[in-house]
Amino acid sequence: MRIGLVVDSACDLPLEYLQRNRIHLLPITVRIGQAVLADHRNEEATLQFLNTHLAERGFEAETTPFSVQQIRDLFVSQFAIEYDYVFCMTITKTRSPVYENANQASFAILNDYRPVRSAAGINTPFALRVIDTLNLFAAQGITAVESVRLRDAGEGAPKIRARLEHLALHTHGYLIPRDLNYLRARTRVRGDRSVSFLSATLGTALDIKPVLHCNRGETGPVAKIKGYENAAQKLLEFTARKAGASGGDGLLTPTVCLSYGGELAELRALPGYERLRTVCRDNNVELFESVMSLTGMVNVGKGALVVGFAAEKAEFAG
Repeated sequence: MRIGLVVDSACDLPLEYLQRNRIHLLPITVRIGQAVLADHRNEEATLQFLNTHLAERGFEAETTPFSVQQIRDLFVSQFAIEYDYVFCMTITKTRSPVYENANQASFAILNDYRPVRSAAGINTPFALRVIDTLNLFAAQGITAVESVRLRDAGEGAPKIRARLEHLALHTHGYLIPRDLNYLRARTRVRGDRSVSFLSATLGTALDIKPVLHCNRGETGPVAKIKGYENAAQKLLEFTARKAGASGGDGLLTPTVCLSYGGELAELRALPGYERLRTVCRDNNVELFESVMSLTGMVNVGKGALVVGFAAEKAEFAG
């Protein structure tokens, strides 16, 4: 069976990895004023757009995912011919309409694929599954990497589906914003009151950074730590302990994903990074690093750090 894999462009994995493993993108378009860019995970284009437009008016950005019709057309014209079964893994539906669009499109796809597939000389059925990763950004990468491992190991679609849906429930994403005023301005534009004016003002004045945690689609603060670099160090060291632990205290998959709202050299200079890299290497855990998607950066701001991994237990204590 030919199994295809699809993610949206908020999924923070390196473009080289996506291309090498034939993971297709549902791009999200970002508009800031008159400037428009379709996010295809091109780090150079993302950083250029970031430096040119994001600092001034990024919080006003409009993000537009593929519509139901665009997703239907892409699947019917391309994926229904190239593959027999496709897994489409999306950003959590609590933060974006990508999942709902893809899920609605799936009904039309399954009704419309037969003539196109038959014209290509393929008479076997086509199927797909839309999976809500229940997470954001770097944490979305966990299910994508696992789907590659399972597909390349020759596992069938039912086993892959069960594994990915289980993994999504136990994937944890952690986010540290650098600029709380930007994050508050962005949440106001989105109608999200999760960062109040008072907490943003006090946090900026006192240099207090929240550590936000996402699991099963729900996002909230789990710690408040003085100083961005201190917060980053605590989070990276916490992740290193999970990567080096065994049994129920360790990781469910040998994968840690990092993304950063800027140049990767800045990520690698953060305290705690080298320790995490060493622990991952010594424990055969793959460490993925990527520039955060443009979609992510317009929502959480420049310089934000995101960590993703899967574990049964993940209680961060700052």
